Amino acid sequence: MATVRKRNGKWQAQVRRTGHPSRARSFATKPEAQRWIRDVEAELDAAEAQLVSDARADAKLLASTTIAALLTRYRDTVTPRKRGHIPEVNRLNAFLGQPWASLPLSDVTPQVFSRYRDDRAGQVSPGTIIRELGLLRSVFETARDEWDIPMPANPLAKVRKPPAPEGRTRRLAEGELDSLLQPSSIGRTTWLRAAIQLAIETGMRRGELLNVRWSDVDLRAGLLTIPRTKTGISRRIPLTSKAVSILTERQHAPEARNAGRLFWVKPDAFQLAWQRCKLRASRSQPEILDLRFHDLRHEAVSRFFELGLSTAEVALISGHRDMRMLFRYTHLKPESIVVKLQKRSMQPGYDQDH
Repeated sequence: MATVRKRNGKWQAQVRRTGHPSRARSFATKPEAQRWIRDVEAELDAAEAQLVSDARADAKLLASTTIAALLTRYRDTVTPRKRGHIPEVNRLNAFLGQPWASLPLSDVTPQVFSRYRDDRAGQVSPGTIIRELGLLRSVFETARDEWDIPMPANPLAKVRKPPAPEGRTRRLAEGELDSLLQPSSIGRTTWLRAAIQLAIETGMRRGELLNVRWSDVDLRAGLLTIPRTKTGISRRIPLTSKAVSILTERQHAPEARNAGRLFWVKPDAFQLAWQRCKLRASRSQPEILDLRFHDLRHEAVSRFFELGLSTAEVALISGHRDMRMLFRYTHLKPESIVVKLQKRSMQPGYDQDH
């Protein structure tokens, strides 16, 4: 709506239109005021036409772009820059096989993924579902922020995640380590014995064990540098005397020295060797089938605390930067605490009544 009024000897022009701020200006003559109104209205008409055009273009883009297109682009351009990207590639490829992957973005709603979450509930653990929803949310967030995909909101933003599972408390039971290290369990993969022992002595993850080179090991100083860990930074850790002994013996393995790495094994081959080792060991220890290789890291961290190392010292070795996460990895055995308490009670000057 436009008006022209004469006030105090001048012509005051005003333009009001829904969705736009009101604009006003004073002129010496009425024709000047009317000309200004025409210019402003033409400007507003052009802006509104552009908005309509942009909205149509956005709608066309959303209708012609599928979820699969976003997943593929993310897999090919974003995921390769991440450490340990292979599991994420596999997960994205699995998403591409889902019926909803062919949906155009114009039809994507939070309900699409809440139904997917519910369907997965009977198939995988809550932790897996949480990671899947997190990855999907990252895909859509990247599309909106970096690829100019005009989605009004991230469809994962309002999708409720299942309750986070409690951290595993699995530690080695009595006799399990001996069963794993038996020649009948190790079989021809003799390198696995050293990998299992080093995981317990150092707290290293499987990926870290496979990435360490001999140039990262200083046996004389008793130190080992872990290059670019899961947290994105390297760390230098002290070695136990047993770890030094294991590495010294490992040095003489032809495949280790020639390859330059401690273990020249691909992740899939490592996992297969681990599963076969557990299967053989389960003949005498049936419950060992539940053991994961990552549980050996739990075992290591717990043993460090049981040895009396401080939280800071354990974090230096394990690489944990979040103390809450470190404590999730810590599962002390009551038996070891009993021994400490009994030793303390026998110290001179200890008063049991206070």
